[in-house]
Amino acid sequence: MTISTAQIKELREKTGVGIMDCKTALNECDGDIEKSIEYLRKKGIATAKKRGGRATSQGQVRAYIHAGGKIGVLVEVNCETDFTGKTDDFTGFVKDLAMQIAATNPITIDREGIPEAMLDKEREIYATQAKESGKPDKVIDKIVEGKLKKFYSEACLLEQPFVKNGDITVQDLLNDLMAKTGENILVRRFARYQLGDSEE
Repeated sequence: MTISTAQIKELREKTGVGIMDCKTALNECDGDIEKSIEYLRKKGIATAKKRGGRATSQGQVRAYIHAGGKIGVLVEVNCETDFTGKTDDFTGFVKDLAMQIAATNPITIDREGIPEAMLDKEREIYATQAKESGKPDKVIDKIVEGKLKKFYSEACLLEQPFVKNGDITVQDLLNDLMAKTGENILVRRFARYQLGDSEE
């Protein structure tokens, strides 16, 4: 089938992907724009994951101040190239991330950042709660795992529902950006300050 210039232009505007990649996607998906977007997302995420080992020394550090100066956030997000680090999409992502952290107060970026002692304590609390509510022993492990999943979705930034759209997680948002840029993008670190909080 023949792909029109208008179709390529539309797909390019929706995805920010290069002309040749848009043409390939449209050919692969019989000119269907929605399927082509999905095709490019999958391809872009796959490419970015392949580049996972590549250095991410560019990017941005952003600050966000909320609630009349009562909450402040600093966040660093890295990418591979200076070009990507200066794009509106990248800047928007970093700003959204800072706002997310201010609103939800995550403990860490991902599961790897949660101390084992904290997880053990959470497991113990959930198991005790389940036992005390009269649940049989054989279902306690399942209950504990279910509650841990919820704990991760609150404690880990990447697993949290995105504050601007609860249907997706922060990880989904990151995947979209990696698909669009074709680069490995890493949420490096963050710090959140709340007025009056005592040091741990």
